[in-house]
Parts: sequence; C-alpha cells; structure tokens
Amino acid sequence: MSDFARRLPVYLLLDVSGSMAGDPIEAVKHGVRALISELRGDPQALETAYLSVITFNSSARQVSPLTELMLFQEPQLHAGGATSLGAALHLLTECIQREVRKSTETQKGDWKPLVFILTDGAPTDDWRGAAAELKATKPANIIACAAGSGADTTVLKEITECVLLMNNLSAGDLSQFFAWVSSSVKLSSKSLDSKPGANIELPPPPQGFVIVP
Repeated sequence: MSDFARRLPVYLLLDVSGSMAGDPIEAVKHGVRALISELRGDPQALETAYLSVITFNSSARQVSPLTELMLFQEPQLHAGGATSLGAALHLLTECIQREVRKSTETQKGDWKPLVFILTDGAPTDDWRGAAAELKATKPANIIACAAGSGADTTVLKEITECVLLMNNLSAGDLSQFFAWVSSSVKLSSKSLDSKPGANIELPPPPQGFVIVP
C-alpha cells in the first residue's frame, strides 16, 4: 500500500480493569480476533483501515500501534487493576497527533479516525481534563459502549454524543459489540469516497443494545 494513500485510522480503547477478569476478557479477545478476520475479508476495509489498540486499567498503554490490517498482530490482553479512562483518553490524543497524517498543501491527510471505547465501570482517575482536551480538538469520531450496569453512561456522554449501552458483560453481547464495530468500519470505509466530509454513518445497534439519549 502506498505511503500516500489515505488511511482510515481505527482506535479501540479497551477496559481491562479487574472487573473484566474471567469470561469478559476472554470474550474481548475473541471479539478482537473476529473483528480482524472480518475486516481482512472486506476489500475496501483492507485497503483503507488501519487499527490500533489502547488498553486501560491502573494505567493506559498502546498495546498495538496503528497498523495495516494484514500486518496487525493480535495483542495480549490481561485483566486487573483500576479504570484509568482519563489516562486512556490522554494517550489517545497523543497517538492521534503522532500517527494520523495531516493534510498539507500538496497532499491530503488521513481520514478522520474512528474511536471505539469499551468500558464496564466508572473512571478511577481524573478524566475530565483529558476528555475536555479531546473534545476541544475534535480529532476523531468517537463511539462509546457502556458494558453492563456498572458502566457510567453520564461520564461517557460527556466524552461523546454517541453512547451505546449493553445490558451485561456476556460473551454474546461482547461478540455482538465487536461485530457491530466491524460493520461500522466497513460502512465507513465504503462511504469515504462517495461522501467525503459527510457525517459518519453507523449501522443500527445490535439487538438489545440501547442508544443513550
């Protein structure tokens, strides 16, 4: 792929705190695996989408830098610790500034990134400053998913208007979430050239998921 091709950067921010231990983190691993497989099978997504994974528990870490799909290696995910969502948002801003190519006078930059946040709890750090920084620069289209009754949708609504609520942390719900992420990326990659600059289009949420008003 040419260095000058416009990319669609996709960032996954995954909560790997202690409450995700056991079946939930295993379902997340399976979901990431299925997401990669699904996107690699779509020619348009394969051509344009680049993927990065940022995890957060007691700290935030970019476990997978922005990588084209064919070279992407599944990250090792382990659950434990607190829920440093603020640190993850701050790191996301840094990664976008560093990795996403900006337009110049002679060349168009990458497409606006897609960011998917998955969390099952309330932040345990000071997230407001990082959220304000992110919102002020509007570097990406951000979609947040509150997983289960312990997730704080009020916090997520302050980060982005687009918040989904899933009922629980079951393997089935998490599988549906990652399938929906895959569909969202594929739909976005198909609409890039036909509707440049238009608002992001997302597929309907999975059955049983609620869009938080």
